[in-house]
Amino acid sequence: MSLIAELRRAQAEVLGHQDDPWRSALERALPGNVMCTSTVALLTLLDFPITTGNARRLARTMRSMGWVGIKSRKLPPGGWRSTECRGWSRALHETKKAASHVS
Repeated sequence: MSLIAELRRAQAEVLGHQDDPWRSALERALPGNVMCTSTVALLTLLDFPITTGNARRLARTMRSMGWVGIKSRKLPPGGWRSTECRGWSRALHETKKAASHVS
């Protein structure tokens, strides 16, 4: 593949992320002070059924927004030892940038 073709593909990918309806819905619905949340909570927030396909689509969108996938025992209500939940956390460098803007 030529360099021009690769650049065009990358540009189309970037423009595609801007038109993602899930991304715009998540940006509107997630407050700036939320540092982590579960995949189930996000799918419920978007009013989508909790399926593997929807979780994968959500994962693609969340990664494009700079969030990091996690496994946590603290996210589910009453989580304890064997209860584990997948979710998303804001990247640490974004947290530091946001804190420096507040100060």
